[in-house]
Amino acid sequence: MNKGNGIKVIVTMIGLDGHTTGGEVVSMILRDAGFDVVYLGVNQTPAMIVEAAMQEDVDAIGISSHASNYSQIEEVMDLVKKNNLEDVIVVCGGNIPKRQIELLLAKGVAKIFTPGSAGSEIVDYLVANTRRAVTQ
Repeated sequence: MNKGNGIKVIVTMIGLDGHTTGGEVVSMILRDAGFDVVYLGVNQTPAMIVEAAMQEDVDAIGISSHASNYSQIEEVMDLVKKNNLEDVIVVCGGNIPKRQIELLLAKGVAKIFTPGSAGSEIVDYLVANTRRAVTQ
């Protein structure tokens, strides 16, 4: 399956969130689907994530969140805008409360994948919504 051919995605955890399984599984799913995955791992600050997005020229940033670090995700969105990266979509996944999902979406996060989301749903969303996919 090469749906993600040419699409480059960062997968990371933010702040002190040390829950790596979700991010690692999503990274494997995306790689298997033909995406170019840059796995940053844990303990990333919003500035580190956005800097990596610029250096790597990614199409999407994926944040796995299983801790109450939502203000840091909002900071990523602020830095995305500040650095004129509006064409880089930000998606999140994890155990995020419903009210917080609403706030993150209002802040500009493109999509939230909750537990139980199928890998194919993530792949299909990125294929349909990233800048490189749209121009191919």
